[in-house]
Amino acid sequence: MRLEQFDLWARAELDAVESALDAWVPADAPAGLGEAMRYGVLDGGKRLRPLLVLAGAQAVAGEREAALRAACAVELIHAYSLVHDDMPCMDNDVLRRGKPTVHVRFGEAQAMLAGDAMQALAFEVLTPDEGVEPALQARLCALLARAAGHAGMAGGQAIDLASIGKPLDEQALRDMHHRKTGALLRSSVLMGAACGRTGEATWQALAEYGDALGLAFQVVDDILDVTQASETLGKTAGKDLDANKPTYVTVLGLDAARRHADELRRRAQAALERSGLADPSALAILADKVVERDN
Repeated sequence: MRLEQFDLWARAELDAVESALDAWVPADAPAGLGEAMRYGVLDGGKRLRPLLVLAGAQAVAGEREAALRAACAVELIHAYSLVHDDMPCMDNDVLRRGKPTVHVRFGEAQAMLAGDAMQALAFEVLTPDEGVEPALQARLCALLARAAGHAGMAGGQAIDLASIGKPLDEQALRDMHHRKTGALLRSSVLMGAACGRTGEATWQALAEYGDALGLAFQVVDDILDVTQASETLGKTAGKDLDANKPTYVTVLGLDAARRHADELRRRAQAALERSGLADPSALAILADKVVERDN
């Protein structure tokens, strides 16, 4: 797949994800809850995780219905985590995806409930009454739950909050972000792969790709936090530095962080080369875009 073909593929897939989310995130949830949910997930974001699901599924000729549902479920989990992460009890941010955060727009209680409802909706989306085999539903739910829970995203967030103002070495920082950011990105790739058939060697290679990509994403995020303006990022720049949080830039330095991001990209590409997949080019291009992005 050439870059021009990838861009066409990505635009079509993003349209499909947006349409599905628009259909599945209810506007009529009681007491304005639906409005807050839709505000938190629709019409914004890079949608990297859904693209990783769909690229993984494409690489293994996976089932389309299951892959689209998995892509939306991952994005719902990601969006809920951002709603909660932005709240005053956590990162206390007022800008997300270029607009006021959910708690600023709807109040803290409604933001908390919107995040809770989005998390539950993710698993509802993964378990339709028909169209996806129950065994595959169960596997997708397990992959997503483990990535989002205490061993993954939530656990990493707990470490992050406990580490404010404390020195961390690179190994401890890597462990935190492997959980907080990397686990959901890794599971996105594997959920896509689970929609088709893969051997053990291919599955392991895709897991290694996801691990490298997940850390690369966070390293670049830390770099952009100190090199880009809020208007470009769509969120408040410099927040981690102001909050005295350890980042790859504070631990490694800016130049070393950039080199580390490039090394992680090489690891991700090498894993794809070992995967035995006939055409993992969409995954390869996504790795490049993660490292080369400016927001």
